[in-house]
Amino acid sequence: MPQTLDLILKNGTVHTPGGAERVDVGVRGGRIAAIGTALGAGSGGAGEVIDCTGLDILPGCIDSQVHFREPGLEHKEDLESGSRAAVLGGITAVFEMPNTNPNTDTAERVHDKLARAHHRMWCDHAFYVGATADNAEQLKELERIPGTSGVKIFMGASTGSLLVDDDDALSRVLGSGTRRVAIHAEDEARMNARKDFRVEGDPSSHPIWRDDESAMIATKRIIALARKARRRIHILHVTTPAELEYIGQNKDIATCEVTPQHLTLAGEDAYPRLGTYAQMNPPIRSAAHRDGLWSWLNKGVPDVLGSDHAPHTIEEKAKAYPASPSGMPGVQTLVPLLLNHVAEGRLSLRRFIELTSSGPQRVFGLVGKGRIAIGYDADFTVVDLKKRWTVGKDWLASRCDWSPFDGMDLTGKAVGTIIRGNRVMWEDALANAAIGEPVRFEATEFN
Repeated sequence: MPQTLDLILKNGTVHTPGGAERVDVGVRGGRIAAIGTALGAGSGGAGEVIDCTGLDILPGCIDSQVHFREPGLEHKEDLESGSRAAVLGGITAVFEMPNTNPNTDTAERVHDKLARAHHRMWCDHAFYVGATADNAEQLKELERIPGTSGVKIFMGASTGSLLVDDDDALSRVLGSGTRRVAIHAEDEARMNARKDFRVEGDPSSHPIWRDDESAMIATKRIIALARKARRRIHILHVTTPAELEYIGQNKDIATCEVTPQHLTLAGEDAYPRLGTYAQMNPPIRSAAHRDGLWSWLNKGVPDVLGSDHAPHTIEEKAKAYPASPSGMPGVQTLVPLLLNHVAEGRLSLRRFIELTSSGPQRVFGLVGKGRIAIGYDADFTVVDLKKRWTVGKDWLASRCDWSPFDGMDLTGKAVGTIIRGNRVMWEDALANAAIGEPVRFEATEFN
């Protein structure tokens, strides 16, 4: 006798590794148990059936770079509010960054974040360990803590102990451990030497100060050091076509990320219109840069999309440049922005899935996530590719209460976020309780 399924998604277009199919998906015990037609017919049945007519069922989208600010900076965001924004935008899992207060750079602080997150975060989650000159030798143990997404190095754009900018310290970090290391690649020395390029009150001078060469020098340095250490690296938020070309020549050791904002905004429009709300690190650059990123993205060089969700309050962003902090929210708008690019023909839906699910699975060695296949976690981002709508403040959930994309007309939206078979969000309504659990990794499960 067929076993009862807990959940069936019926009548949708399901995006499996074999392509798009009009099939049903059945879930049992939080995992995908059946893919086929007429699921639930006969004596098997299902506990819950969701009619997905007219909708596309994608593998759960993963945002592998967010800053949720807890502990210590909860006036900007916390783990609950940031993850609530994530699931409202269609994100099923996030990797959160270590530049909190205190920094996430010891085993005790990793376990503190995991405890804070358990069933308080709406989505599944993992936490980066911050590399410092002082903890370099301990990183090989820290990166093995279940629930960690690996080690993060800030070569620039950080302060205090999380800034690791000299080759000796970088080499010690790269020499301690085996997992892929995430890199913020901007050259601190060059940026310090160029501070006079900042113009008081003019955020459009931000990409002149933090110029292309600041990024390229750091990218070349870290790839050379990684090759010497025989350590795989992942370069975050790449902003220049030249970097992508260079990374493309070093894919044996380096993967990379691009962000929705660098693919969507151009400095010529963004700085006059948004002012300091367009300020982030690395900077929003020119339309030519943006177009160059698209060219390399469609040649397959970027491996993942991450939002670099980095909220600050309106009061903080209102300070005159350069006293204004860098960073913008983005976890809730990642999926709809990229679906709009799909609608406008810049991006295929297949490539979008690579960048938000199968790409993170491959790069980071996720267990049970990243595809719609038997035995995988029942994580789904259910989208309406044809829905036309406008981003509004009433939809935004981040504690910072603003978005650079507020008022933007889009085509395509996540209407459902399902995590391990739990309907966490449906048509902008949240479930009764958060059920977030740590993401599992091959490196921590099987080594």
